[in-house]
Amino acid sequence: MAVTFNHTIVAAKDRHESARFFRELLELPEAPSWGPFVNVQLPDGVLIQFAEPPVEIQMQHYAFLVDDELFERAYGRLCEQGVEHWADPQMKQPGETNTEHGGRGVYFKDPAGHAMELITRPYL
Repeated sequence: MAVTFNHTIVAAKDRHESARFFRELLELPEAPSWGPFVNVQLPDGVLIQFAEPPVEIQMQHYAFLVDDELFERAYGRLCEQGVEHWADPQMKQPGETNTEHGGRGVYFKDPAGHAMELITRPYL
């Protein structure tokens, strides 16, 4: 069997809020959830499971490759919702997007404070 990425657990302050944020931002349908998880499933089958750990959440980075059309819609939603965003991971270019790697990209924080990135072209 080839190696594929199957799932990850993302720490959330409010698992329902974080899952809803991603579903709405990335235009994803609701997925079945169980136990301590609220799940979001990406079109390729990868499962993102949001959970509320009993510890302080440490910031993580997650990047999503999207097509140009979804990027435009998602970026529009970030702006409409007043989500602070940057063109760079150092957060020195607020309110902008970048054109790295022949595409577009944007950095922002999710409801739990994780550093998120949307890109339209892969780095490699």
